[in-house]
Amino acid sequence: MQPILLIVFLPLLAALVAGLPNKHLPSVFAKSVTTGALILSCVLSWPIFLGFLNGTAQPSVVPVAQWVQSGTLTFDWALRVDTLTAVMLVVITTVSALVHIYSWGYMAEDPDQPRFFAYLSLFTFAMLMLVTADNLVQMFFGWEGVGLASYLLIGFWFRKPSANAAAIKAFVVNRVGDLGFMLGIFGTYLVFGTTSLTEINAAAAGMSGATIGFLGMRLQTMDVLCILLFIGAMGKSAQLGLHTWLPDAMEGPTPVSALIHAATMVTAGVFMVCRLSPMFEAAPVALALVTFIGAATCLFAATVGMTQWDIKRVIAYSTCSQLGYMFFAAGVGAYGVAMFHLFTHAFFKALLFLGAGSVIHAMHHEQDMRYYGALRRHIPLTFWAMLFGTLAITGVGIYGIGGFAGFHSKDAILEAAFARGTDMATFAFWTGTLVALLTSFYSWRLMFLTFWGRPRWSESEHIQHAVGHGHHSPEEGNPPRQESADMGSPHDVPGPDQHEGTAGYHPHESPVSMLVPLGVLTLGAIAAGFAFAPQFIDGARFWNGSIYYNEALIHALHAVPLPVKLAATIAMVLGLAFAWFAYIRDTSIPAKTAEQMGPIYRLFYNKWYFDDLYRAIFVRPAFWLGRQLWQRGDVGIIDRFGPNGAAWAVQQGSFAAKKLQNGYLYSYALVMLLGLVGAVTWVLV
Repeated sequence: MQPILLIVFLPLLAALVAGLPNKHLPSVFAKSVTTGALILSCVLSWPIFLGFLNGTAQPSVVPVAQWVQSGTLTFDWALRVDTLTAVMLVVITTVSALVHIYSWGYMAEDPDQPRFFAYLSLFTFAMLMLVTADNLVQMFFGWEGVGLASYLLIGFWFRKPSANAAAIKAFVVNRVGDLGFMLGIFGTYLVFGTTSLTEINAAAAGMSGATIGFLGMRLQTMDVLCILLFIGAMGKSAQLGLHTWLPDAMEGPTPVSALIHAATMVTAGVFMVCRLSPMFEAAPVALALVTFIGAATCLFAATVGMTQWDIKRVIAYSTCSQLGYMFFAAGVGAYGVAMFHLFTHAFFKALLFLGAGSVIHAMHHEQDMRYYGALRRHIPLTFWAMLFGTLAITGVGIYGIGGFAGFHSKDAILEAAFARGTDMATFAFWTGTLVALLTSFYSWRLMFLTFWGRPRWSESEHIQHAVGHGHHSPEEGNPPRQESADMGSPHDVPGPDQHEGTAGYHPHESPVSMLVPLGVLTLGAIAAGFAFAPQFIDGARFWNGSIYYNEALIHALHAVPLPVKLAATIAMVLGLAFAWFAYIRDTSIPAKTAEQMGPIYRLFYNKWYFDDLYRAIFVRPAFWLGRQLWQRGDVGIIDRFGPNGAAWAVQQGSFAAKKLQNGYLYSYALVMLLGLVGAVTWVLV
């Protein structure tokens, strides 16, 4: 049997084994089956990746079954294996296997573990189907599969109304993007006459300059198709405008956040753009839009991340911002660099999310960083893991020598944008440099609030509740907390003269099952950059035609001036310095700054009011329309003249019939006589 078949279908088999019997099986059995399947998939994926890395492997297509034959529309179910697929295979299976192992400790007290592990494996199967797709319909199958699985995982704790609302929000917002993706698939089939990715990419260059009728206008064919496809990527990868679901997805368990944000669902849009890179290269307007949206998302998410207090939401907005980097790298034509940042990001972002989960576990599921402080002495292993993740995401390194993972991939993105030289690429370069500063600031802000300063646990109602009443299950969620005078303003940080912590409470390090994945991901955050940079950035032979490779741009990337190469490092140092001054040196600075920049601070703190705007424009009118259709249409018309009206007519008829059925013989004889007279009259007349 081909290894790729086992890699893809083992997670599905494990999901069925663990999920269908659900609580009828012991939790240990369900966890063992799903985790073992993912570890085996991971073990089988790395040789495929290394084969393409050293040039011994060649692209192939493994048929699975005949799927559709309808007129001119014909395609099979087949698994495509090339360099791009191999990169995604190791990213998905490695992170997913580590998340499964981590969940043994994190979800140990949850009563519904078989269902959780089944959902995780189902999610991984759907993502593997997406990245191994040989045609657009199969890709759409995986695309919708991860959407369904994410809905199940985000709403896993379905007894929490907020979790249900977040799951529905993610599902609905992604449907908006998926409408564009479907239209793009339909249009692509209309233009190329096939759904085969190989045939579409081969014919894309020849369609440059062709026009198509769309919305009553004649437009460039490739621009229309690629913009529609990119709308789908905007929803799945949470780009500006369709990003609002991503922070709310934090309502799911922390391992879910790591899986969705690091390696699977949110990177699907970047993968799709790179897979169809020959199409996008023939669509200059679409590429400019991808660059602009990516850069704008970078900036938007970073500004919001600076003001949030929930540790998971800060990392969630960080994900949104890093996805912006990947998209504008693809927008300037550096598809290999975009995939390189996707690769390194998977390690350090999974590390940060799982590290945050370890912090939350230590703090009785408290997620507000205002109630942390001085944790490095209590959970040192988690501290070091989070520190290495922060060094990786902020891009710490030395030019000419090397550095952590983000140093190599993020710097390459900025250099590619500068080397491209167009107005939109230049805008992306300066925006990306500013965002590098903001990324450093909010990342070190998170570290300083969590691991330095004085312990502030006595202010947490949640920890007091947990200490006073024993164990607290994650399923209960955090108790509702209102901003009040005793808590301070949303930007207030307790200083050194405030509380010393909760007497008798000591944060505890996580179990081994949670620490081992942190250790493995730490190695990735340290080494993934310098170990693979030459192949991802300069490896035309490595990519072997799986993406569009712009050799001239890569040469120009290496020739940019020294200040450009140092820009991200300088920005990182400035961000670190600002965070240290504000959260270590003088903790009154954040409150003073927020007060002085009142409107701007409130804009960032309230996420640029996107949720409020959408609530006013879409949600409230939709609810109003729904109430009208329900009360006036359904109840007032359909029920009134339908089932209720029919019941009334039957009731009235029953009253009339009851009077005739009185039991007197002469009454029945009279009716029979009248009937006979009527019948004779009808015959004669």
